[in-house]
Amino acid sequence: MDFEEWRVLELFSGIGGMHKALQESDAKYTVVAAVDINTTANCVYAANYPETEVWNRNVQSISEKDLQTLGVNTILMSPPCQPFTRVGKKQDLDDRRTDGFIAVCANLLRLPAIQRVLMENVKGFETSQAREMFVDRLKQLGFFYREFLLSPHVVGIPNSRTRYYCIARRKRDFMKLPPDIIAEKFPGNSSNMRDLSEFISTEEIGMQYKLPVADLGKNCWVLDIVTSSSRNSMCFTKAYTHFLRGTGSIFCPKSDEEIQEVFQKMEKLSPEQDEYKILLESLDLRFFTPEEVVHLMGFTGGIRWPHNVTDRQKYKLLGNSLNVTVVRELINLLH
Repeated sequence: MDFEEWRVLELFSGIGGMHKALQESDAKYTVVAAVDINTTANCVYAANYPETEVWNRNVQSISEKDLQTLGVNTILMSPPCQPFTRVGKKQDLDDRRTDGFIAVCANLLRLPAIQRVLMENVKGFETSQAREMFVDRLKQLGFFYREFLLSPHVVGIPNSRTRYYCIARRKRDFMKLPPDIIAEKFPGNSSNMRDLSEFISTEEIGMQYKLPVADLGKNCWVLDIVTSSSRNSMCFTKAYTHFLRGTGSIFCPKSDEEIQEVFQKMEKLSPEQDEYKILLESLDLRFFTPEEVVHLMGFTGGIRWPHNVTDRQKYKLLGNSLNVTVVRELINLLH
């Protein structure tokens, strides 16, 4: 076990998912600075980690001198994922949003003081040119690394959010971690899976979260409807509540049998018929609240939101964040 204090620079820091994972981990650490260009995310970060200096600036503007002055020995980062997604057109290194990541690889990683790196990105990064550049640079600089594609399922959380992770150290025995340690951290099966009842609020939910079913029509058939007994939920994206298809699950307080019975009746009706709409209304469908998403993403104790942050902004910030519980286990592997 490595008990050296981690002096952490958190890059592309968002609302502080990496910082929260550090809090939950076994690491002895100080986050010396957090860097992001999203002013709303920075306000949320500052509200939750007031002891950490937040820099509202481009990552590529950070110099070697900055790191030396701060005594940084660890970099945790979650660079923009849009260059590697279908929606983001998969422009890879040609996308200007990779400029900061390229600068980190070219300049900051080469400092001898940097002993540890943890990087998170979207599934799809593993086949990108950016990934090839990144691991080539790690090897060039004498880092030993491990890569993972992990969903919160591997730590028992009922949410599909598969992401690419890489952990790297300048320590040769880092690659000799026993396989049983990896298996213990990431069991790769659902035997320890919790159900959604642990993550659903028992308090009364405001009407603003109720799904407006009157105009849904046939779109209700594409919803991912889950219940308290479900052991999975879709990845919540930054477009949650703004678009219905593929942005996150919809919660229903009824049983699976009741849902099935309602949809069987609806199959025989036209979406324009009043009875169809009444049946759909009877399911009491609603969006997950921001706090429920926070819980599913591993932010134990919740997030302190500044009063001027709207629900729309919360969903967007959460959609750009990471699963704290998964990252906590990766941090523990970096010791």
